Amino acid sequence: MNLLYLSNFELRQICYFVAVVAAGNNFSKAAENLQIDQPPLSQRIRSLEKKLKVELFDRTRRPLQLTPAGTVFLAKAHQALATLDQAITQAQRADRGEIGSLSVGIASSIANTILPDILRMFYERFPDVEVELRELTADQQMQALRDRHLDIGFEVTSESVNQGDRLISAPVVEESLVVALPQTHPLATQTQIPLTALANQPLILPTVAAFPFYQQFIHCCEQAGFRPKIVQSVKATWMLTILSLVIAGVGIAILPDNVQNLHRQGIVYRAIQDADLTRQISAMWRSDNTSIVLHEFLKVVQAISGKNISFDT
Repeated sequence: MNLLYLSNFELRQICYFVAVVAAGNNFSKAAENLQIDQPPLSQRIRSLEKKLKVELFDRTRRPLQLTPAGTVFLAKAHQALATLDQAITQAQRADRGEIGSLSVGIASSIANTILPDILRMFYERFPDVEVELRELTADQQMQALRDRHLDIGFEVTSESVNQGDRLISAPVVEESLVVALPQTHPLATQTQIPLTALANQPLILPTVAAFPFYQQFIHCCEQAGFRPKIVQSVKATWMLTILSLVIAGVGIAILPDNVQNLHRQGIVYRAIQDADLTRQISAMWRSDNTSIVLHEFLKVVQAISGKNISFDT
């Protein structure tokens, strides 16, 4: 494509040519439709023909007819103008965040709570945006944000941020821990389970490396006077796997309370008594991410979570 050569042509000249043809090759009618005088219109067409070095109209015939060159040019001009019109429209839509893509890091905590509502509202407002969901642990989300492989993450917390990461966080969900145990377990008869009642129970925990928040649970147990008996042979991460182990009798599990949205036959959930085990799940994104799509997505997150989110990037 010779851009220097093409820069010699005026878009208005090409539009005028197409308008004349649309008016039945009638310059007077085309000028009226374009709301200009006929002489300037004729001059523009002549100038276009001079630059093209071809005759677009056979002026020896009445009514006026396109030359073979004019017929070919008309077809290609229609294609070019349609493409240009589409480019303008798509650029404007992109500027409004109506098209584009968004990469979102998720884990069970957000997936089992407000994520479905967020996605439903966002898809209703922006059906043509491509949203990529990636199941990642907190550490994986943090690294992906640093590497610019994610636009926004939902498992990470502000405590994970290092100075210089250029990340913004906003709490969107608060969750606590509950006990998941077989409905035939002796402790299942209680509506709340004292923390000390877990002292001699084999406990299944997601790995602390993947979910640092569980260090707070271990600390609470130690303050209550015991070291929890964690089933060390289990290195599970995902909730459904852990619940399967509970059903199998491997132990009882300590999980975020959003697990109660997962109904597994044979399992009951009980609150933990006398233990303040809550945490904020935050949305996190890079402060230098100027994506309009991200900005619109954050508006939806704010609407669904009811939390005030600063949109400054």
